[in-house]
Amino acid sequence: MQKLKWKNMVLLLLAAFIWGVAFVAQSVGMDYIGPFTFNGVRCLIGSAFLLPCIFVFDRTKNMEEKEKIKVNQKTLWLAGIFCGIILFVATNAQQIGLQYTTAGKAGFITALYIVFVPIIGIFLKKKCHWNVWISVLIAVVGFYLLSIKDGFSLSKGDFFVFICALVFPFHIWCVNHFAPFLDGVRLSCIQFCVCGILSVICMFFLEKPELGAILSAWAPILYAGILSCGVGYTLQIIGQKNFNPTIASLLMSFESVFSVLAGWVLLGQALSKREMAGCVLIFAGVVLAQIPAKKEV
Repeated sequence: MQKLKWKNMVLLLLAAFIWGVAFVAQSVGMDYIGPFTFNGVRCLIGSAFLLPCIFVFDRTKNMEEKEKIKVNQKTLWLAGIFCGIILFVATNAQQIGLQYTTAGKAGFITALYIVFVPIIGIFLKKKCHWNVWISVLIAVVGFYLLSIKDGFSLSKGDFFVFICALVFPFHIWCVNHFAPFLDGVRLSCIQFCVCGILSVICMFFLEKPELGAILSAWAPILYAGILSCGVGYTLQIIGQKNFNPTIASLLMSFESVFSVLAGWVLLGQALSKREMAGCVLIFAGVVLAQIPAKKEV
């Protein structure tokens, strides 16, 4: 069980790293195309990328595992559709919000999902130790120091990103429920197919997609599609298997730290002392959250 916990932690942190760098790709992609076009194309690419992965991984499964997949086929599709709908709302709300608010505010507001995960857990009759609640508060302060550089106000963009922060915890709890008995790669593939199809429908109704503009954004789209969708969210599903969802959300919230580091390395944005202090607090919150996990996970 101890090895499983560390394996889960590494997978979730790797997912957070991929998503953090993807934040730069998402911002660059918006220079060429609209939010629904970006998410529609990247999600369908991510889903297509996972198809050969399913074939490869199936060859390593034994007969018992293959039979389990057949038995849970209906549940797999229902879970994939449900997760895909939630992801559609969350990712497009965030992408729309990025058009009207700063990256710093978007990073902080999105990170508020780490607070909503345990709150939703209360309604699901899930208990959290006091360590986890304190770690969440420490992490939120860290996110504030890391992301907010001026006065905080709720603009149109802030509102849409806040919607993302409200919706994403439902995806975490949904994955937490289905991941233990479903194939993670298949679940990820279906959810992105659903999210991509819904985004493409909105793309044709609400935007004017142009092939030339999509091709101009090929680099950020491929990164966001293959790595952020195809790899990152699959790591999330596998990493959340039999793992405390609140602690998982804290680990995945490192996305904000990695996004700042990615901006520093790729865009030349240096870290201030305030931002470094925020990173330290987030790390401290995640470490503190691991204390009760020894008995719960």
